Amino acid sequence: MNIDLNTKQHIKFYIETLGCSKNQVDSESMLASVESYDYSFTKDAEEADFIIVNTCGFIKSAKEQSIDTFLTLKQQYPNKKIVIAGCFAQRYFDNIKELFPEADGFYGSQSPSKIGEIVESVLNGEKPAVKNDDSIVQIKRSTILNFKGSVYVKVAEGCNNNCNFCAIPIIRGQINSRSLDDVYSEIVSLINDGYFEINLIAQDLAAWGSDLGENNLIPLLKKIMELEGKFWIRLLYIHPDKFPVQLLELCKRDPRILPYFDIPFQHASETVLKKMGRAGSYEKHLQLVKRIRHELPNSIIRSTIMLGHPGEGRKEFNEVKQFLETAQLDWVGFFVYSREEDTPSYSMRSRLADKLSKGSANKRKAELELIQSEITPERLKCWLGQTIDVLIEEDVKEENLYIGRAAIDAPEVDGLVVVRGTGLKEGDVAKVRIQSVSEVDLIGVKV
Repeated sequence: MNIDLNTKQHIKFYIETLGCSKNQVDSESMLASVESYDYSFTKDAEEADFIIVNTCGFIKSAKEQSIDTFLTLKQQYPNKKIVIAGCFAQRYFDNIKELFPEADGFYGSQSPSKIGEIVESVLNGEKPAVKNDDSIVQIKRSTILNFKGSVYVKVAEGCNNNCNFCAIPIIRGQINSRSLDDVYSEIVSLINDGYFEINLIAQDLAAWGSDLGENNLIPLLKKIMELEGKFWIRLLYIHPDKFPVQLLELCKRDPRILPYFDIPFQHASETVLKKMGRAGSYEKHLQLVKRIRHELPNSIIRSTIMLGHPGEGRKEFNEVKQFLETAQLDWVGFFVYSREEDTPSYSMRSRLADKLSKGSANKRKAELELIQSEITPERLKCWLGQTIDVLIEEDVKEENLYIGRAAIDAPEVDGLVVVRGTGLKEGDVAKVRIQSVSEVDLIGVKV
């Protein structure tokens, strides 16, 4: 496909985003970068002249999705220029050209705000491949790809926890923090622009600033508490071994700092956690849950649990099972261990043992999902009869219904609130009286 660069304002591009919310922020930064070269963004791949696939390379299933997505888009649009960018391109950069000879360009994950240069090169008929190991966390965004009223703010890139199973340090490097003042200024600007929900994200919020010799999370929240107005600050991803307990007092003092804690416990067996490179245990995890619930009875705790990591036998699995039944966490995501090359866990057992254990790991995952499917609805019943704030995300006009989220629901991963009523629009914050629970969703009526 030949593109006339003399008519840039008529050239459109589309970004396909895979993976986590941190990748979404990168896509927003990519979008601003490409727009700075006078190209126009479209949300429809069909009408785009060129496409950027922002890939994920974290675990096997994510890598497979990245590959399948590119091949599908190339098959659908053989005449469109397609650039492979993001984590998969960063992780497998040395072989990326051989893996995808059909692609028109390649760009890593570390400096999304510079991808406009690559796109310009592609549209000039070149086939660039740039890894760019200099991580740039500072971003400028012109468009937010989230539901109206909600936005992610990335405070740091990379991770120093170096869990044995995790490929993030391989892909994203060691932690690289934005300054407290930089993040605070962005948050103030977003609130002034009308965003109600600010989701702070990093690989580990508690570690933000550690590379600068600082601990930024608590000081930032204290500054935010001085602001006027109504908004939510949601904290996503806090490593359980480093949970800052002073955070609980701040949540008590200011309800805008949501008592929603995303704590990836990953397991409950001390044996398995040690093999993962973590310092936790059944008792430590349970003690943290109890302390949070004691100080903040209405708090919400989300976690992730990994099944099938080396060292997990029936005894260790039963510890996880008992932990779930005792802790009664509000939300839990389960996934099976992915054996990732270049990680310490990779060499802990043979490929044959890994294949033999995958079936049992999937069965264990299904067993825990069944247990959690009974816990979550019971936890949700505590909201029956209460009137809560709901951020409206969708207007179901033909049914006089709205779909939204409460403070208890993080974007994309938790349940929703179905609201009966009229006179609302996307981005509104409505008072809703909760009348019933339907599996993982709340149902209520606009007050």
